[in-house]
Amino acid sequence: MRASLSNRGVQAALLSAVLFGAGTPLAKLLLGDVSPWLLAGLLYCGSGIGLTIIRVIRRAPRVHLARRDVWPLAGAIAAGGIGGPVLLLFGLANMPASGASLLLNAEGVFTALLAWFVFRENFDRRIALGMLAIVAGAAVLSVPSGANLGSPLPSLAILGACLCWGLDNNLTRKVSLTDATWLAATKGLVAGPVNLILAFAIGASLPSLPTIGGALVVGFFAYGVSLALFIVGMRHVGTARAGAYYSIAPFFGGVLAFAFGDRVTVPFVIAAALMAVGVWLHLTERHEHEHTHEPLTHDHWHTHDEHHQHSHPEPVAAGTWHKHEHHHEPVTHTHEHYPDAHHQHRHDLSHATR
Repeated sequence: MRASLSNRGVQAALLSAVLFGAGTPLAKLLLGDVSPWLLAGLLYCGSGIGLTIIRVIRRAPRVHLARRDVWPLAGAIAAGGIGGPVLLLFGLANMPASGASLLLNAEGVFTALLAWFVFRENFDRRIALGMLAIVAGAAVLSVPSGANLGSPLPSLAILGACLCWGLDNNLTRKVSLTDATWLAATKGLVAGPVNLILAFAIGASLPSLPTIGGALVVGFFAYGVSLALFIVGMRHVGTARAGAYYSIAPFFGGVLAFAFGDRVTVPFVIAAALMAVGVWLHLTERHEHEHTHEPLTHDHWHTHDEHHQHSHPEPVAAGTWHKHEHHHEPVTHTHEHYPDAHHQHRHDLSHATR
């Protein structure tokens, strides 16, 4: 478990969940002065604008997206920034909130199922059980007094929104080696205006300036920084595992809510136990077998580890993070690994997780 917790991807995914979960009770404080849909648009705008400002201050280099990455990114933005919000709006407008809260947990399930069965990310029963326990905990936490699903069509719309976001996560994984802050900023700058347009279309009006400012700040951390960290998590541990860690966000939101005066409830204790079991199953995973890396040329931040042994025109100090286009020669070796950007190989039945 100690080795897993030292992994950059695990750390990034868990911190992403902390920020997103903490943003929920903070956003709830703003709801008295703004409609939920308009608030969503302001949160996304805070994400895109805030990360863009940070990139300008840092003088972040311009991103040159490879041609092969254009369509996955466009698909992710269309599914997660446009398709998901439209379907969610239809569902929320025509079904009880308790049912919507329960069905929204399907995002983690769809993310994992698409990763495993469509995008061929490796998993076994241990990882599947861990994911199931985490999602069950989130469901218990989100619907403390029973769920009323209402008629079938709005429920299907909510599930369709979750499917869109699951597809968004998996398509974003395909471009996750691209600068995470740029990806998160781009998605925020698209999703923000789309949500605002939808909100104004159903009669929403702008709230007070302090509320707008608060929403932008919360959106920057809970949607922007959190999404950038989630992309880093996918880069290092794969989509399904990062999605599982992200699904514990309601737990951190509950903890912050207690600080605001809410009382500890039985559903929260049950949910915490389920999530703890699920995270333990994931963190104690050991996946090791002989595997072969095919020749590969790409461009991303890296150090000279066992997968990056190449020369430079000028010396680069050991352990120094740097970025340039580099080529991977074919290599066959054995070591523990996650389904990260360099380990997307197929498995047979002998490649078990311990």
